[in-house]
Amino acid sequence: MTAIESVTLEVPDPAAATAFYDAAFGLGPRVRVRASDAPTDGFRGFTLSLVVSQPSTVSSLIDSAVEAGATTLKPVAKSLWGYGGVVQAPDGTIWKVATSAKKDSGPATREVDKIVLLVAVADVSASKRFYADRGLSVGKSFGKYVEFAMPSSPVQLGLYARRALAKDAGVSPDGTGSHRLAIGSDAGPFTDPDGFAWEPASA
Repeated sequence: MTAIESVTLEVPDPAAATAFYDAAFGLGPRVRVRASDAPTDGFRGFTLSLVVSQPSTVSSLIDSAVEAGATTLKPVAKSLWGYGGVVQAPDGTIWKVATSAKKDSGPATREVDKIVLLVAVADVSASKRFYADRGLSVGKSFGKYVEFAMPSSPVQLGLYARRALAKDAGVSPDGTGSHRLAIGSDAGPFTDPDGFAWEPASA
């Protein structure tokens, strides 16, 4: 079964990015960084979501990220589906922290239940077929959104129409250049229809 072992963010300053992520989220080897000056502008076509157990944990992680230098795109707030907020890291990566819980069930923690990579795609149906042909099983699929069933994967994968994902993140959908992202998996190497590079997972 296909698993995403890690994502690698390509950043101008790996030391600064490592310090930020250690302070903000503490995600360990699931999120890596490496040096890159590849041209990029605007929305890079993906977001990373941290799914947690309760609202106080959302607030704790968002506060840590902002204190470490992130910019708030959407302040933490309640909604019909739960509670969450969106920030942009100093390297430009967009992060959403969210929970479906409406109330706290205990003290705030820094525990992340799930990391989800949401990839913006031009054609949801075509991209769904592309990934299904590479062994990924569709878990949920409706309209502009597809979620793959990857129960043992350290990082989950979802597809979202570009405008819808940008709206969810609170940014303009416009963007050009490099995604500044590499996906480490047992399914690679290949490049998907929207230009996202999959690489063999490294130790």
